[in-house]
Amino acid sequence: MALTSSKTLLLRLRTTLLVALPVYLFFLPMWLDRWAALLLRIGLPSLAGLAAFCIAERWPRRLPQWLARWAWQVGAVAVAIPLTVLLFYQLAFPAEAGPFWQDPKRLEAVFAFCFLGTLIGPWAAMSALLRQRDIAMRQAEQRRGELERQVLGAQLQLLQAQVQPHFLFNTLANVQALVEDGSPQAGPVLSQLIAYLRAAVPRLHESQTRLGQELDMVRAYLALMRLRMPDRLSFNIEVAPDCDTLLCPPLTLMTLVENAIRHGIDPSLDGGHIELQVRRQGERCLARVSDSGVGLQAHSTGLGTGLSRLRERLEALFGPDIALRISELQPKGFAVELEWPARRE
Repeated sequence: MALTSSKTLLLRLRTTLLVALPVYLFFLPMWLDRWAALLLRIGLPSLAGLAAFCIAERWPRRLPQWLARWAWQVGAVAVAIPLTVLLFYQLAFPAEAGPFWQDPKRLEAVFAFCFLGTLIGPWAAMSALLRQRDIAMRQAEQRRGELERQVLGAQLQLLQAQVQPHFLFNTLANVQALVEDGSPQAGPVLSQLIAYLRAAVPRLHESQTRLGQELDMVRAYLALMRLRMPDRLSFNIEVAPDCDTLLCPPLTLMTLVENAIRHGIDPSLDGGHIELQVRRQGERCLARVSDSGVGLQAHSTGLGTGLSRLRERLEALFGPDIALRISELQPKGFAVELEWPARRE
């Protein structure tokens, strides 16, 4: 368990003082000795209880399965307070005063302090544990909300990265040039652009989409890229029949394919081939995107950034139940394999 932070320690110290203060005020009217002596008799056991609470939180690191950590902490407080009272009354008085149990007044005081300490100390420890749990729950809720905002922001950034202005402008400029030249390619390019936008834009505010919809967008995107560089790009998509209706986060496959184009095919003078395979294996959905472009070494930094964002987005949705693997192919190119839980609506 992590060490107690200074902020948490100060909060616990303040709580201890607030609990000890009513006890001090309760004994003060009937106390005949100096008020500092009473303060010492209450303050030392209170601080001992706080120390026992903090130590039991961290030690031992592992407890038996039948013993909960909170019970260990409460028990430590219940033992530490009366033990400190007994040690104080045994050691704080001179030897000629004799043992405290032979003095009725001191014995009565020991009994009163031990009784109240044993009664109030564990209650205060339980209250502190409940407050600590509430704080942890609020912090977890805040982190969950932050992750959800990051997921939405990442989805928006990814969509903007796909439907970016220069991509649209370049494609529309190509269409205009083809129309002006009377090229028969103008119609197919415009049709593929419309198909791509029709598949991409509705995904903006969705947290889940079907693989079939994701693949429609990927096919339209790759078809556009092939029209842009017909001699440098070829692709093949293989999808198992039972995968079209599986759920996946929007733009997951699109991110892998776009990375392959940007970091594998575009930098290569000869272009290359992109292979996309999707299949189901038990309760897992597996996707693999490979290309025969320049490989990992030439553009490892940009590739790592793009895929790390994808990993963060998937972990925010599925937790640790995802896998993302990158491997270099021979003689050139790279492959990215992605696994996530196979689910349907």
